[in-house]
Amino acid sequence: MKKNLLHTPEGVRDIYGEEYDRKQAVSRKITEVIRRFGYAGLQTPVLEYFDIFSAERGSVASNELFKLFDREGDTMVLRPDITPAAARCISKYYMYETMPVRLYYEGSTFVNYLSLRGSLKESTVIGAEFVNDSSVDADAEIIAMLISSLQAAGLENFQVEIGIVDYFNGLMQDANLSEEDQGRLRELIESKNFFGVEEMLSGMEMDDSVRIALTTIPKLFGGIDQIRRARELTNNARAISALDRLEQLYALLSVYGLEKTISFDLGMLGKFHYYTGMIFKAYTYGTGSPVATGGRYDSLLVQFGKDAPATGFAIYLDDLLTAMHRQNIPVDTGRKPALIAYAPDCLESAVREAQSRRKDGARAALVRIPAEGRREEVLRYAREAGMDRVTFLTRAGEKTVRLENPAADVSAAGQAAGADAAEKGEKG
Repeated sequence: MKKNLLHTPEGVRDIYGEEYDRKQAVSRKITEVIRRFGYAGLQTPVLEYFDIFSAERGSVASNELFKLFDREGDTMVLRPDITPAAARCISKYYMYETMPVRLYYEGSTFVNYLSLRGSLKESTVIGAEFVNDSSVDADAEIIAMLISSLQAAGLENFQVEIGIVDYFNGLMQDANLSEEDQGRLRELIESKNFFGVEEMLSGMEMDDSVRIALTTIPKLFGGIDQIRRARELTNNARAISALDRLEQLYALLSVYGLEKTISFDLGMLGKFHYYTGMIFKAYTYGTGSPVATGGRYDSLLVQFGKDAPATGFAIYLDDLLTAMHRQNIPVDTGRKPALIAYAPDCLESAVREAQSRRKDGARAALVRIPAEGRREEVLRYAREAGMDRVTFLTRAGEKTVRLENPAADVSAAGQAAGADAAEKGEKG
């Protein structure tokens, strides 16, 4: 076999053993929280039509999509973002539903990043969508559910930063900039390029109050006082309405008891242009990219035929696990498997013992003791497989050996391998 057949393509990797168990355990904890909020499951295909993610959807750029053709010659893509796919699905199956629709999903997304970025091209995402409710109540529920999910996963030190796109859009009404200039300004503000914003606007004709407001946007981040500061910079009705909504959101999250977990950033405008209102990102230590993003997208479903408001979030599970590993946050993966090592003439006793343990909910694996009774080889095998004890069954009797920190080195090495890919494609 050629050696290159043993390696994965660039930008993707294998996950196995203890690291896989950690990922599954965290996923279960998050989805349990989401289900407790009343959300039902949704699964969309990995393969979608190219048009689902076309430019007018405001999703991932065309040159970052993995494209292929079906037998009829239609262009297909590996989904880079689940929200447009969920919007398509909801529009199809809930077209005439006017009451709230709450759905959640888990799956892989694929973005064809440049190799030099060092980003993984496949990411696991857990997300939720709340459709048919335009109220600030729905926005508060989504953020509260996100915070509860991260806490359930074991994360303690994190912050959810909240912005609102309409504050910027309101100022754009008064600035009278071209679409091209708006796009350029948006990028400068999003990247907190204070000097770039000032330089760009210095030579443009606009009211001084608008210029001051726009150059101040990148600096408007922090507590609720930043919302009050933003009010003093404009009289634009759309912008003021956006600030009103943020203050209402803050009041509701305070009822949830989460005001200390959130902050505001009016310079957060998002990578995806389908956002129409509130937008947010969750940050923690140990990763250079957000572990979750989301926001309100009231104009996306109408592109699939259902005119309905929606809000949601996506948790980037691989980034979250990387952060938890670097913060030394333990993950309870449940009862570890036990190994029953048997002599050739004790197979029947070993099978009965394993079946008895399995019926009691324990995990048990069988292995034949190697020739010449090499127990040290069995113990090595058990440690590397993440087992916590070995029971030896021989004609001489039964002996159990407990293992300390099984597979600790193996699991740490696997997690560290995934931690090097820092920046993922994001939902916001």
